[in-house]
Amino acid sequence: MLMCAVAAFALLPSYALPADRKKFIQTLIHAARLRTQKLELYDPAYRQIAYPMGDVPEGRGVCTDVVIRAYRAAGVDLQVLVHQDMSKNFALYPKLWGMRGTDRNIDHRRVPNLQTFFRRQGAQLPTEKTPQAFKPGDLVTWMLPGNRPHIGIVSDRYAPDKKTPSILHNIGLGSVEDDILFGYTITGHYRYHP
Repeated sequence: MLMCAVAAFALLPSYALPADRKKFIQTLIHAARLRTQKLELYDPAYRQIAYPMGDVPEGRGVCTDVVIRAYRAAGVDLQVLVHQDMSKNFALYPKLWGMRGTDRNIDHRRVPNLQTFFRRQGAQLPTEKTPQAFKPGDLVTWMLPGNRPHIGIVSDRYAPDKKTPSILHNIGLGSVEDDILFGYTITGHYRYHP
């Protein structure tokens, strides 16, 4: 399957990257795509999970879990990184849940926290409405109807128009790869390749 991702990546318009970055992005996309091949129930329930490398049960998850699992497959544990940054800079993170301190079980699974973390890491990009601004492996956040934040990974494959990149995400029916980039109000665009 990784060969498919590598081949698809090679067909994209010129996007010069060092070899290690390219491999990181390929791994990230491949891991997210693998999630689309598994039965997965949308499950936003709070859970006590191990730390570090903690995860919700296999076969369950939400949009953030697609991102967390993909980054973990690429060697980056966002659970640890978000928790460490929030522990040192808690006042800079959203207080949307009435939190008075960090919670390493859930902090990394909340879109506004990920947005803050990526912004603090210097990964924020403009939220242009041009498809070519979004590169494979980028992260996009949206506000869904009902003020529900959402996140997905930009794919190395295109939507049917052959111009707009597809998105790897879980919007409620399990992980999918589809054409939603401009389907909702974009609230963030990030390129985080540590």
